Amino acid sequence: MHLYAASGADLTVAAAAAEAEVRRIEAKYSRYRDDSVVAMINAAAGSGRAVEVDAETAALLDYAAAAHAQSDGAFDITSGVLRRAWDFKAGRVPEQAQIDALLPLVGWSRVRWSRPRIELTRPGMELDFGGFGKEYAADRAAAVLQAHGLCHGLVDLAGDLHALGPHPDGSAWQIGVRHPRGSGAIATIAVDRGGLASSGDYERYVECDGRRYGHVLDPRSGWPVNGLAAVSVRAGQCLVAGTAATVAMLHGAERGARWLADLGLPHLYVDTGLRIGGSL
Repeated sequence: MHLYAASGADLTVAAAAAEAEVRRIEAKYSRYRDDSVVAMINAAAGSGRAVEVDAETAALLDYAAAAHAQSDGAFDITSGVLRRAWDFKAGRVPEQAQIDALLPLVGWSRVRWSRPRIELTRPGMELDFGGFGKEYAADRAAAVLQAHGLCHGLVDLAGDLHALGPHPDGSAWQIGVRHPRGSGAIATIAVDRGGLASSGDYERYVECDGRRYGHVLDPRSGWPVNGLAAVSVRAGQCLVAGTAATVAMLHGAERGARWLADLGLPHLYVDTGLRIGGSL
């Protein structure tokens, strides 16, 4: 976090409260913790038992359902099970049979969601909030800081950003967009307020026979998407920006660019030929 003190505000207290909020969200929705809400829902998969969730989780599930519908099924929080086939640390490409075995466990249509109860209908199904949890945490941290009286600052959670406001002199934050195939930045984006999030094929990937397989997986095929190397989107909330960037990646170069333009959010994209486009 990059914060400026405000009159009457205790910067140390505000920063500690924001950090605590991020840690709370991480603990609540982490797929790596047996005591998380996500783990509780996943443990009941295929049991015929619905799990009742609290209002915060219900709001996030409503958001995920809306994102799934508005992306024609591209954004799907049940697709995390595909990690069982795609081990990017191992540096290998799975066999089609491995992916085919997992596809019956993927699909929001196989989830029964009737607020406040959710049921994963097939054994082995999973929910994964990794596709939007960090962006939500950035927004919540910013809200906590604002509640403590801060109005100039930047929350940065590993590239998912929320600007409370510009620098005190009114100048915007200058955010470098990582070059998807090289070092340094390929572009710079000015952000004075709101969220900025990026998605790309450069963080986790496997290269095999001259082809790059990124970690953004299409829930319908089980295979990595192609066409776009990086997408950055600005929105009032980092949550919305991150979802839009991910969906654009999932749609591919031509449709993804058109979808972002129709959405009306400021954006920048880099295709796999390193051509830059967008409205930022």
